[in-house]
Amino acid sequence: MSNNSLVRSLILVSALAISIPAFAKPVVKDLPITHTIHVGKSTIQSGDYRILIDGNHLTIQKGKNVVAESEGRWEERDAKVPYDEIVSTADGKMLELRFGGKKSVFVLAQ
Repeated sequence: MSNNSLVRSLILVSALAISIPAFAKPVVKDLPITHTIHVGKSTIQSGDYRILIDGNHLTIQKGKNVVAESEGRWEERDAKVPYDEIVSTADGKMLELRFGGKKSVFVLAQ
């Protein structure tokens, strides 16, 4: 394999590696929130909401209205989570989102 061919192959592989996360499918889930929670500067009352996670960006919607947004990151756990769950502190600050059947959880930025 010539040096030019090797360089072109490396560039192609690098470009594919960079573009693959761009094609990752966003997570969209309808979840009931059973108690008041705080996400960033927003306070969310109990009710039915749509959760959208696109990459590291969380959006919470009530109908078509965006009620909260936050940044976060995905983390792997040792075992799959049995059901959808919102983890929050005693005072209602949302810490993470868990999705049933998945080992990945979305942890909100502090």
